[in-house]
Amino acid sequence: MRISRWSGVLAVAAVLVAGCAAGAGEHAAPPALPGYLAVADRTAEPGGALELQMPVDIGTAVGLDPQLTDVATSWQLMSLVYETLVTMGPGFRIDPGLATHWENPEPTRYVFHLREGVTFSNGRLMTAADVVGSMRRLLSGRGVWRVQLGPVESVSELDQRTVEFRLSRPYTPFLAALANVPAAVLPMAEIDSGALDPARTMLGTGPFVVEAHRQHVFWRFKRREGYWMPGRPVVDMVTISIVPQEHARMSALESGAADMVVLGDVAAPQVLGDERNIAVHAQGNTDFYYLMLNTLAPGSKFADQRIRTAIAIALDRSRIAAVATGGLGRPTGATPVDLPGACDPAHLPSATAGLERARQLLREAGAVDLSFTLTVFATEPAPAVARVVQQNLARIGVRVTVEELDEASWADKVYGQAPARFDAALSWFAGYADAGMVPQWWNPAAAGFNGGFMRPNPALDRAIEAANTRPDGAERTAALRDLCIAVDADAQMIPLVTRPVVIGYRTDTVSPSLYATEGYGNPYRAIAEFRALSK
Repeated sequence: MRISRWSGVLAVAAVLVAGCAAGAGEHAAPPALPGYLAVADRTAEPGGALELQMPVDIGTAVGLDPQLTDVATSWQLMSLVYETLVTMGPGFRIDPGLATHWENPEPTRYVFHLREGVTFSNGRLMTAADVVGSMRRLLSGRGVWRVQLGPVESVSELDQRTVEFRLSRPYTPFLAALANVPAAVLPMAEIDSGALDPARTMLGTGPFVVEAHRQHVFWRFKRREGYWMPGRPVVDMVTISIVPQEHARMSALESGAADMVVLGDVAAPQVLGDERNIAVHAQGNTDFYYLMLNTLAPGSKFADQRIRTAIAIALDRSRIAAVATGGLGRPTGATPVDLPGACDPAHLPSATAGLERARQLLREAGAVDLSFTLTVFATEPAPAVARVVQQNLARIGVRVTVEELDEASWADKVYGQAPARFDAALSWFAGYADAGMVPQWWNPAAAGFNGGFMRPNPALDRAIEAANTRPDGAERTAALRDLCIAVDADAQMIPLVTRPVVIGYRTDTVSPSLYATEGYGNPYRAIAEFRALSK
């Protein structure tokens, strides 16, 4: 996605396209710009305040330091304050951000030219030293995103507005990795001097500043004066309430207590579709659910690869997509299905083997009476996905008990200790903007979070490396296909279906800009363009 994240949109009223519903009484709208579900009405007067709702806050374990965040919900909130050198435009295009342009004169060298007149919200001018210091801090720190930047050998300042990256070997996802919040440019002079602790205070170059925050309750952001893009942000204030209950967010939208909400209920387009002044969009994205089989627990039920392969064979991705996600999700392999070069999950060995082969593998492994507990968080549609998985595995005689927990309890059980203390668990990955990025988490030494339940696999690590050192084209597509097959054979983390995101908003109070497809799970990506229609 690489047009400026906050670029102006020559657009008219917010529109509804395929995959969304218009409330009763709305007038027909002209089509949106390519790559958008909706575009903000730039004729609407600037100013005003917006009330938004989402289900989960930033996790307190890592505080507010963007380099340590590893979940998309944190990136959503932090994106109001922080910006990156490049950003993701519609259709996963890499576009200018804090860098106006860049050169790639050789496969292992990138030179970025910084935008003039960019300041941090404390008024200090951003320089190349901030970029270099931020990247060196990220690469030497303990945040997992350093893995996504690839084999960066050095970052250096050529002058106050020019920065050079040198890599030890070619790395195709490099620009896409620079586009996410953990790679944001931080105020390094203040951090280095000790005047600012980024784990406690957010201070960036972005369009908003934090006015107030109460953990698990709300965030309030106010318009930042002196932002580098003229006329942005458009609204004066944004309040984002943390509302875990799906029905409560839907009710707030219906009553007008919220202008826009993020939903997980795949039935929301039908439930809310006839409501006057409400639009509901199913936003495509590269995020996907996956099944984790714990191979490191004492007496693990999944240490035998034959058992894992049988599980993978029995999983009907098409059925999961149709039933659990209402057809809004799509079957996927380890390379997110909507990204260029992604493999076709229908051609994976597990998808073509057949149920009798799964039963045979269980017999050979002595696991004909296999039963286990599947731990899942309560946010929809994850429980629905778990129930279809349960039904899938019953076809080969495997009994699954679904354990549904709140998000915090789920995270503690899955990630709280090593070896992890679960049988199997359901989770989801943000899919990012390059097909080779998320598969890097199949290397537990690089990912870290799965070191408590996943055994290293050197052959799989080599497949990851091969896919990310090939330049875009036929050779890389073949390497990505081989990577999907290697993940399928390993079967410790099994990709299932893409994770639908439903966005509902009131057409009488807000005119948003929304991408048709997201890569980093961020419905607020263009929030600097949003217009408040009632002051």
